[in-house]
Amino acid sequence: MSHYEAPIREPLIIGNKSYHDITVDVAAPVEGKANKKWWIAFTIALVAFLYGIGAILYTIGTGIGVWGLNNRINWAWDITNFVWWVGIGHAGTLISAVLLLFRQKWRMGINRSAEAMTIFAVFQAGLFPIIHMGRVWNAFYVLPIPNALGSLWVNFNSPLLWDVFAISTYLSVSLVFWYTGLLPDFAMLRDRAVRPFQKKIYSLLSFGWSGRLKDWQRFEEVSLVLAGLATPLVLSVHTIVSMDFATSVIPGWHSTIFPPYFVAGAIFSGFAMVQTLLLIMRKVSNLEAYITKVHIENMNKVILLTGGIVSVAYITEFFIGWYSGSSYEDYTYLSVGAATGPYWWAFWALITCNFIFPQTLWFKKLRTNFVWSFFISIVINIGMWFERFDIIVIDLSRGHLPSSWTMFSPTFVDVAIFIGTIGFFFVLFLLYARTFPVIAQAELKSILKSSGENYKKLRGDNHE
Repeated sequence: MSHYEAPIREPLIIGNKSYHDITVDVAAPVEGKANKKWWIAFTIALVAFLYGIGAILYTIGTGIGVWGLNNRINWAWDITNFVWWVGIGHAGTLISAVLLLFRQKWRMGINRSAEAMTIFAVFQAGLFPIIHMGRVWNAFYVLPIPNALGSLWVNFNSPLLWDVFAISTYLSVSLVFWYTGLLPDFAMLRDRAVRPFQKKIYSLLSFGWSGRLKDWQRFEEVSLVLAGLATPLVLSVHTIVSMDFATSVIPGWHSTIFPPYFVAGAIFSGFAMVQTLLLIMRKVSNLEAYITKVHIENMNKVILLTGGIVSVAYITEFFIGWYSGSSYEDYTYLSVGAATGPYWWAFWALITCNFIFPQTLWFKKLRTNFVWSFFISIVINIGMWFERFDIIVIDLSRGHLPSSWTMFSPTFVDVAIFIGTIGFFFVLFLLYARTFPVIAQAELKSILKSSGENYKKLRGDNHE
């Protein structure tokens, strides 16, 4: 069906691009040599990753006593990092799926990065429960398998187990959704490959894609079905993660606002991380023509919206804690006690990063500025980490018995493992950018004549 788009809309593809140019530009990072910017980014990420690996090996060798945990706060940085990575991961496929269902054309520049982000972020999240077990070599006991110790089953009443089912289901659907979208691009690389080995690999990956009408028809149908499956799964996953907290008796955790609040927060942090990745990707892979100011501005608009939802949740939590008159609520993560107590710095970091800074995106000049957008995306990532830290550490540090009140201080191992997962995430992402097309070239071609700069200019000239 033909599509008409008003010339006054900003183009989604800038420059005098042809169909062939799109193929060459998208394939270039895979076929050519990495540029200097890629090597700098990869080296930094690799060093951070190796630092984290060293800390993990040290933990395995000595036990989790080297972390800053104590009797009262036995979940701290590890579960903070777990929830933070889960939040980031679960927004990626949602972004791609929802924008596909709503037929948003600006999705085509960002969807592949968002989907890849989901998979790599869930890998990072999965590390923390395994390390937290202490004896990682016994991790297989969490699986319901026959063993010499008799009946050994997981606790189906535990929300933590619901987490496992929800996250693994979502990861499976996300992997299939991501891989399905890559099929036409693998076929493109297969057809352009000159080395036999490379041709063979991409032939296997493309599953015999021939580009026939029937292939495209099935591709469209499967993509829509998977998008329809993935969207409600996102809501279920973060609702269940929030129930880990909401079903407990810890003051500040047993809150019915947590499920919608966690979902909005996940989308908020996920969009911020996608924004960070896109702004890096457009530079290291020379994709400035396809990840444009329009994409960045639209992403900022969604960040502003979800940030508003999260801010309303903050105000609600603060007000309800104060209005309840319960002394136990005086020291929850959003309370007067948190704002003025020993963790005041964490409270105000949360408010500053997630509430105050995103308000600057109301101004178009800042919303369309690449440098400011990158800065804001980093700030929100930090703020969302502090949100999880505050929920866990502040609430655990001030329980029902004042005699048990205590403080938490991370050790260098806690910090190193967290830095290591960030490095691992970027190592995976940068390697992915060198082996897989980071933009869906076939989808971009479908909007070239309606949203490409050159064609819009021609249409505008004819209109005059």
